[in-house]
Amino acid sequence: MEKARGEIMKIYVKVKPKSGKQEIVEFGDFRYLVYLKSAPENNKANIELLKVLSKHLGVPSTRIQIKSGMTNNEKILETW
Repeated sequence: MEKARGEIMKIYVKVKPKSGKQEIVEFGDFRYLVYLKSAPENNKANIELLKVLSKHLGVPSTRIQIKSGMTNNEKILETW
């Protein structure tokens, strides 16, 4: 991930919860399809999403935030 220091980057994600696998498909321009094992209940899928993306992007999960789509399968996240 290349960005200027302190710059906020938007990440567009479509999530497939309860898929039985954990996989990230990257389409470029910070667009991803993310397969998660967790169910979309009690915020479990969102927590797994942040962990998986932070590892993939090389950014601490504390520096990734869901800006929209908390209860939707299409999300916009920001990282700095």
